[in-house]
Amino acid sequence: MGEEKKIVFQLDDSRTMEISTGKMAGLANGSCLVRLGDTVIIAAACSGEPREGSDFFPLQVDYREKYSAAGKFPGGYIKREGRPSTKEILTCRMIDRPIRPLFPKGFFHEVQVQCMLLSADGVNDADVLAMVGASASLMLSDLPFDGPVGAVRVGKVDGKYIVNPTRKEMEKSTLELIYAGRPDQVIMIEGEANFVTEAEMREAMYCANEAIKRQCDAQIELAKIAGRAKKEYHYYLVPEALQNALENFCAAEIEATCTIPGKENRQNALNTMLANARAALREQFAEMSDAEFNLETAKGFDDYVRTITRKLILEKHFRPDGRTVTDIRPLSAEVAVLPVVHGSALFSRGETQALVIATLGNEKDAQEFDDLTSVTGNAVKRFYLHYNFPNYSVGEVGRIAGPGRREIGHGNLAERSVSKVVPADFPYVVRCVSEIMSSNGSTSMASVCGATLALMDAGVPITAPVAGISCGLVTGDNGERLLLTDILGAEDHFGDMDFKVCGTRDGITGFQLDLKLPGIPIELLCEAMERNRIARLKILDVIEECLPAPRPEINPRAPRIDVLQINPDKIGALIGTGGKNIRSITEETGASIDVEEDGTVKIMAGNLEQLNAAKERVLASTAEAEIGKIYRGKVVTIRDFGAFVEILPGMDGLLHISEMADYRVNKVTDICNEGDYVTVKVIDIDNSGKIRLSRKAALKDLDE
Repeated sequence: MGEEKKIVFQLDDSRTMEISTGKMAGLANGSCLVRLGDTVIIAAACSGEPREGSDFFPLQVDYREKYSAAGKFPGGYIKREGRPSTKEILTCRMIDRPIRPLFPKGFFHEVQVQCMLLSADGVNDADVLAMVGASASLMLSDLPFDGPVGAVRVGKVDGKYIVNPTRKEMEKSTLELIYAGRPDQVIMIEGEANFVTEAEMREAMYCANEAIKRQCDAQIELAKIAGRAKKEYHYYLVPEALQNALENFCAAEIEATCTIPGKENRQNALNTMLANARAALREQFAEMSDAEFNLETAKGFDDYVRTITRKLILEKHFRPDGRTVTDIRPLSAEVAVLPVVHGSALFSRGETQALVIATLGNEKDAQEFDDLTSVTGNAVKRFYLHYNFPNYSVGEVGRIAGPGRREIGHGNLAERSVSKVVPADFPYVVRCVSEIMSSNGSTSMASVCGATLALMDAGVPITAPVAGISCGLVTGDNGERLLLTDILGAEDHFGDMDFKVCGTRDGITGFQLDLKLPGIPIELLCEAMERNRIARLKILDVIEECLPAPRPEINPRAPRIDVLQINPDKIGALIGTGGKNIRSITEETGASIDVEEDGTVKIMAGNLEQLNAAKERVLASTAEAEIGKIYRGKVVTIRDFGAFVEILPGMDGLLHISEMADYRVNKVTDICNEGDYVTVKVIDIDNSGKIRLSRKAALKDLDE
């Protein structure tokens, strides 16, 4: 559509990254292509007028992966992409969080950023490219975006940090850090790790920072040569006269009201104060319509409560529930709170409470999902955690629908954090469901703690308990900075940071940073990480006091599983012609059986009796004849020279007439007929697998 402008820069010692604009999507406010290897994404930003009566910044971010990008067809009857996948939703969240704080206060114009995967090489992940593309498209637009923002993934392979590792490298990595920020300023991190230390996390962030600098320089250069001139926008701030009047009316009681203990009591008192202020000030601002007056007083009052709360925290180290800045709220933990279920736990931290239920299943319960860029096909998860946030958890009414982006994001963080301690060879598929009973800060971290307890209650042999906690931050106009351990909902709402870290006593397993500031120094985040580590150890004490270790046996209500290893050559015998044998086993025993190509056989049954019956049938179907072993076999064929006896399912041997007795046998039918059962001993197996049997030797051994 126009002249293409391109910036190519070194990502690392061997690879370049490319950002270009002008070739596609020329009617968007700002658009660009980002390329690494043969993976290419497009990002486009558009804007519209504010919605009438809006009191927030309506930023909408969307990311989609097209099957055509990988040379594939979508599954299903329609053969067209449908609702976004979990991966796409999580990527949307990662794009949104670093760019949202970089728009000015009072900017309420609609902004939509759309990113799409155009080419997938199966080597380089596209999510961090989309994050860079979103920033670059906004830099190229006329919008008041205080960027740029860079984004990279950092892995650690064989002790070495790698920026934007390939998919193969990530399979060997002990760390996945997704880092977004500006030069020397971190805005967002998210990821998981195999018990890395805080020191390792610090090194990884500084490694990411160097790549971020190169990405930001490239975006600035591209915006200079191809960007639109920045436009003057109107910012929808509360009229100064109304703000002053509100503050004067509330000044005498605002501090006392903001310090009322208990979320519900405090909010009720603040609602009463706002209602009284509106009644007292309505005549003074009669020129405003009712809708405008209510909107502006709501915005102004919230700003005033924010200012006072932050001031109390910074100057007096006040917290709404009376704690010091390093205290954790009262903790409680309980397991086996529900009958019937396989494992359950109720974990509370102050007014935040999560009920987590663990369920054990077989291979058919594993979660399959499309992995668009994988060369090996769909991926399968054997452990997954779902998070639900009902309206009653915050004492409100609202539309009841399926999980939104927030619920999916919180569940994913908890899932990644806890999955590290579920043994890879555990034969069960495990699902945890976190039902938030009440919420006043960091319900995802309560879900991590509750999931740990529910798994142990179910008898899942986790390698170590996992706990999670959040650290907040409040900053002042003069550079003051105060970290807050275990933030409340109000401290999250009025504060600047929500930094969640999960882990065991040995190290970190999951983390996520949400920031309302346009960046903070890495060292400040490292200080918060250490604060989280200290708090995490205290929470682990409570978890271990409740249940010191996983229960020694799987919950009796859970299905029973056993894993056998058979000779792969025997898989056909186990399955039988047309599946006849394995179908017979499952129907007659009530068990379910999964057979893998390497000879692994997983048997699941409702109880131990069914399990043992199925196990016995499987072993019988796949057993191999052993020289010197005695069998009770069925005569299947009679010949003049002897009989063929089936000693194992699908396996027979020759019982020669000379081996039928310790005397001369004239006719085979003098000893046995077809359908009879005889006791025989295996006396030889030749190189071709033919089996020789002896009734004479078997009877002799039994007599002795």
